Amino acid sequence: MIHEIVKDPVFLQQKSLPATEADLSTGLDLLDTLNAHRETCVGLAANMIGVSRRIIVFDDGGKPCLMFNPEIVQCSGPYEAEEGCLSLTGTRKARRFRKVKVRYQDEHFRVRFRTLEGWSAQIAQHEIDHCSGILI
Repeated sequence: MIHEIVKDPVFLQQKSLPATEADLSTGLDLLDTLNAHRETCVGLAANMIGVSRRIIVFDDGGKPCLMFNPEIVQCSGPYEAEEGCLSLTGTRKARRFRKVKVRYQDEHFRVRFRTLEGWSAQIAQHEIDHCSGILI
């Protein structure tokens, strides 16, 4: 199901709760919503569609990547980026890392690790920040 994008900073700045298997449908909703906004959006966190759970989806080289309970466990190559967000107006500066290793759960809630670099790493960091209530 496609959802409207939440723009309320008070809601978006709340830390999201861990996702459980009961939240699988939210992951599918995120995929649908990302696809509906693909012209202007490369990633979403569940709180952006009104669900306060640690779930993200992002474009990973033209293919959507869905992660439940993602956390960055390793990072390298800090740099200054300028980013936009569907939930906010304009762009803002953000400190990012060129390479990140993410621990997450897949759609079967198996623990996985994934190393991301470049653009995919930047998007994932932005969405993981959303899960922690951090806005750019």
